[in-house]
Amino acid sequence: MYQLLIFDWDGTVIDSAARIVSSVQSTATDFSLEPPGVDAIHNIIGLGLPEAIRTLFPGISESLVDGMRERYAHYYLNADATPATLFPGARESLSSLRDKGFRLAVATGKSRRGLDRVLEETGLGPLFEITRCADETTSKPHPQMLHEILHVTGVEAAAALMVGDTEYDLEMGARAGVSGVAVSYGAHHISRLRPYNPVLEIDHFLELERWLDSRIV
Repeated sequence: MYQLLIFDWDGTVIDSAARIVSSVQSTATDFSLEPPGVDAIHNIIGLGLPEAIRTLFPGISESLVDGMRERYAHYYLNADATPATLFPGARESLSSLRDKGFRLAVATGKSRRGLDRVLEETGLGPLFEITRCADETTSKPHPQMLHEILHVTGVEAAAALMVGDTEYDLEMGARAGVSGVAVSYGAHHISRLRPYNPVLEIDHFLELERWLDSRIV
């Protein structure tokens, strides 16, 4: 029986891809770099921001990486008006899962500042027992983020699920011994998630709760 449900954020709980794309492209323009295309930016969603910048702009200096991190945060948190909204059913299902006794966590490539802000804006913060962000631990797909969550909660890996929309989420789960749930509506095509043998594929957020309900005897 699963006890702990660990959620990625961007592309899994919230539909933020368009804002991420816009913020990255605006950042590149500000630094006189060629803005990456949509597909290239979708590919790095889920990584920590420094890793994402290095992937998109190989060979740039570390000082430039730092500057681009701050500029991206400016756009994403303050200047970019591109909507980022919860996926249909996410709010209701997360609340319901918590009421049913599941313990909830977040493992995200977002910064702590970014996650705390969106948790406050959405009012979802109290639902999650623990959250981990890429700027306070090792970026996905390294399993350190999940190891820390499991250690703090005292839950065995076999009793946890990692729910995510990118191969980085599911690879992280596999490396930590945590089963994965593959989200088809996010940044990466579902075909990229299947090699990690998810126990479930979902096309809508509510399908996770229905599947968990069906396993309760």
